[in-house]
Amino acid sequence: MNAGYSTTPLGERLADNSIPVKWEQIEWETVEKNVNKLQTRIAKAVRQKKWHLVKRLQYLLTKSFHARLLAVKKVTQNRGKRTAGIDGEKWTTPLSKTKAALSLSCKNYKAKPMRRIYIEKYGKKEKRPLSIPTMHDRAMQALHALALDPIAETNADRASFGFRQNRSAHDACELLFSCLCRKQSAHWVLEGDIKGCFDNINHDWLLNNIPMDKSILKQFLKAGFVYKRHLNPTKVGTPQGGIISPILANMALDGIENAIAVRYHTTKTGIVAKSRHNPHKVNFVRYADDFIVTADSEDVAKDISKLISAFLKERGLELSAEKTLVSHIDDGFDFLGWNFRKYKGKLIIKPSKKSIEKITINISDVIKKGKAWSQESLVRKLKPIISGWTGYHQSVVSKDIFSKLDYKLWNMLWSWAKRRHPHKSHQWIANRYWHKVGSRKWVFSVNEYNLKRFSDTKIIRHPCVKLDMNHYRDREYFEWRRSYLKTRKKGNYTKEPNYSGLTATWKNTVSQMN
Repeated sequence: MNAGYSTTPLGERLADNSIPVKWEQIEWETVEKNVNKLQTRIAKAVRQKKWHLVKRLQYLLTKSFHARLLAVKKVTQNRGKRTAGIDGEKWTTPLSKTKAALSLSCKNYKAKPMRRIYIEKYGKKEKRPLSIPTMHDRAMQALHALALDPIAETNADRASFGFRQNRSAHDACELLFSCLCRKQSAHWVLEGDIKGCFDNINHDWLLNNIPMDKSILKQFLKAGFVYKRHLNPTKVGTPQGGIISPILANMALDGIENAIAVRYHTTKTGIVAKSRHNPHKVNFVRYADDFIVTADSEDVAKDISKLISAFLKERGLELSAEKTLVSHIDDGFDFLGWNFRKYKGKLIIKPSKKSIEKITINISDVIKKGKAWSQESLVRKLKPIISGWTGYHQSVVSKDIFSKLDYKLWNMLWSWAKRRHPHKSHQWIANRYWHKVGSRKWVFSVNEYNLKRFSDTKIIRHPCVKLDMNHYRDREYFEWRRSYLKTRKKGNYTKEPNYSGLTATWKNTVSQMN
């Protein structure tokens, strides 16, 4: 009898009871520890350039049951966990997750076509293509990403910050500040943007240069997509929506920093050393497919643009003519939602006009949409929006902008309240929706729900990560850094102490504060 036609409830069938592991009983700390050990060994082997050992360790990791469990966990706990691929399958129950981990195998693997949808770009009429793989294909990508990421991390550019663990846009911001803040710093900046980075990477280059199983990689790249019931081939690019795509894109772009260094940081003796030879004040910072290069003259900046264009051409990529600009630091430029500009020789970093406009429109749309909502629902909807935006911008010069946004927010909330009670007096409306909380007056609150103001967020500078650190080889440093950043946000420390000089007592103290 086919078990699929059984009337026995799921979880009580004999076939279900024969599964060796229950999802609820898995010790995830042990699973992650075992996978991390293999990843660390891969990273060390890459550094020693023992490529045969790297290949054997990758094979061992992709065959590991713990790695398969971790891959399934990743795809069932991210934001797209309830979005099905072309087969309509979702892994929502513990039993389905366990069966999925047991079924992951590289033998005779064939990827299914992806489901294509188009999502809107902010402020533009054109839409961005998004390809959604099936749950099984996502888990396979996550599994091989676990084996590929240690290689990508070890060979990555020092000043690359996008799609990398323990690195953020704030680290890129701090590095740029250190490159531009002094009087003798570079005055010209090349703002670079790669046109359709994910959609145009050459498949042949990826198959020839990415150190992983070529047959599996080819299945990821050549799976095709279905749009309006038509099957379309994928001849170039990596799918936006694939878990392994950011790693592939990063590995394709890694090497730009070295190409610039060979041209501009080579000494007379032939040694490439930026710290010893940088006459043109060339510095490089990249976040995903956006990058900034500093230079001492406009001509040098244009020459670097040509150098990067030649580098990208081998990979089937090109710079966007519209977004790639050469600017003077006194005129300023926007990068990652911030505006960098010197005022009378002093570098000021603050939220960009576009970022301010975006948060204003976002809050306005929520309040308009919530005309009939209760005050509690409105507060609960607005609170994470405000917290997220202020948390992102709290490391730059944002105090005045926070105050201005508080004023705009108050006016929008006042209009919302007046519309609900057009025949009530201003005093009655104020007493109904605004209350005194502690020493503060005019708090938009109801019961225990208080709306956070923009200016409630303190300005706390973000210390840049040490660029030579690798989170697979230097786990102790990143554990200490996470603890330090948490205590710093609480206002306990103002400056970052030297990690290399810390005593064991201090490290233990910081870890206990976590």
